[in-house]
Amino acid sequence: MKNYLYLAFSACLLFACSTKETETTVDYTTLSDAERLDAATQLAHETIIVDGHVDLPYRMKSGGFTPDQDILNVSISTEDGDFDFPRAKSGGLDAPFMSIYIPAGLQDTPGASKALADTLIMMTERVAQTYPDKFAMAYSPSDVEANFEAGKISLPMGMENGSALEDDINNVAYFQKKGIRYITLTHGKANLIGDSSYDSLRPSGGLSEYGEQVVKEMNRVGIMVDLSHVSDDTFKDALAITKVPAIASHSSVRKFTPDFERNMSDELIKALAANGGVMMINFGGSFIDSAYAAGGTKVREHVMEYMKENDLTMEDSALQAYAKEYSIANNPFPTVQNVADHIDHVVELVGIDYVGLGSDYDGVGDSLPIGLKDVSSYPNLIAELLKRGYSKEDIQKICYKNIFRVWQAVEDYADKNS
Repeated sequence: MKNYLYLAFSACLLFACSTKETETTVDYTTLSDAERLDAATQLAHETIIVDGHVDLPYRMKSGGFTPDQDILNVSISTEDGDFDFPRAKSGGLDAPFMSIYIPAGLQDTPGASKALADTLIMMTERVAQTYPDKFAMAYSPSDVEANFEAGKISLPMGMENGSALEDDINNVAYFQKKGIRYITLTHGKANLIGDSSYDSLRPSGGLSEYGEQVVKEMNRVGIMVDLSHVSDDTFKDALAITKVPAIASHSSVRKFTPDFERNMSDELIKALAANGGVMMINFGGSFIDSAYAAGGTKVREHVMEYMKENDLTMEDSALQAYAKEYSIANNPFPTVQNVADHIDHVVELVGIDYVGLGSDYDGVGDSLPIGLKDVSSYPNLIAELLKRGYSKEDIQKICYKNIFRVWQAVEDYADKNS
């Protein structure tokens, strides 16, 4: 019996070794496009895919849903939006960070930002509670791994705009207990924490004194510091303060959009890598290609003129249909290849360990690249990366290992210092 078990074990070991050798020697660049897409789809389903930013919560809120009403049923295919369970499963998406998005316009009304954050968190939790066989909350990398093994889509949460902290530093710990695992320090306008890339007014000249306290408190309680949306000076100031790696949850490369401060310059990419952080590439057309952004401006100007000439309003279905048709005809979308160019640039500049995916699905409207129109599309990007010579291990780092490394480092620091 012992000899039989030994032989069986030896056979299994030999098979495992030969399988590993076969996997490591696959040259994906020599496959046909169809074969490579099949391999990419299989890899997408075998690998945890984390997306740093999906705007489902605000999409639900904008649809008129409230915590006291039935929520949008994303357990089935939905006509609108970029995210639902069937499409996520098709694309291999396992852990989309749910964006608890707080519009900058609420900052002038005390309490409004925090109240909205609480509402969006409650709505996200209701998705998991209503469809527990398909979704589950996740507060750590180990939660994501457990949900992945159970076949469920994890719903970790990140807050987009630190204005929801109001002027109370105690709200950092409050939102950590509510499940928030990253906070984007600013959004469209400067706030009490610091200056925004979108705002011409820079009252703090970077990170404010209160913002310094916020970053330190985020470190202490275990919330990742998210540097998407901040001004360059705020970015640098935050990196100088944080004791743990930071993230940019949904930002792309400024080299391809030279006049767009919202994207990251090579200097900032290098600084984030030196910090040990990870940059998660945004798929939005304006983030990927400056030609698309310029075309978008011309399209908007034309559509506005058409609206006036035809006595229409923005809510008129006729105008919306015309705008969509005109945009497709006159403003060619970026492609999945353009998105891969952004990943290439980060890898060439600082290495494979500092890049991830932060699509901004449900947040960038009808600007998404050809081949990446919704959450079913990740295999298309993986196939393009395989075509360019990225290995299976490279893909795993981009899809989840890099962000897991940062997330775990933040958790470990908090465990030792909170």
